[in-house]
Amino acid sequence: MAEKKTTKEYFRAIGRRKTAVAVVRLYKASKTTYTVNGKDFTEYFPTPELKKIVAGAFETASPADKFEVVITTKGGGSHAQAEAVRHGISRALVLFDAELRSPLKKAKMLKRDPRTVERKKFGLKKARKSPQWSKR
Repeated sequence: MAEKKTTKEYFRAIGRRKTAVAVVRLYKASKTTYTVNGKDFTEYFPTPELKKIVAGAFETASPADKFEVVITTKGGGSHAQAEAVRHGISRALVLFDAELRSPLKKAKMLKRDPRTVERKKFGLKKARKSPQWSKR
């Protein structure tokens, strides 16, 4: 696993989506790198779509500095985790530089997506699907 970085200063934020939670730490560095749960982010998020979601906050804000991004994520699926990571990175970038808030807010990356799965009700097959109705 990656070494603990307790002496360096960092910007910490939490991102959430559905049941996924991501704790993001931004360290100033010479080039932008991502580490997710001790793995390289290309290994953790293998598809191009997930990589684009994770890097979306940096593409939108385009900060002048480069960062080493250390992420701890759990819960949910891979897509929800990627969106939680993007939410956390966006929040951490705003802590780093308040001027980055407006482009991130326009791209709707600072607001937590409140949609979650609706619970199943008793007497029904799913949340809203009822059993087949028969007249006789």
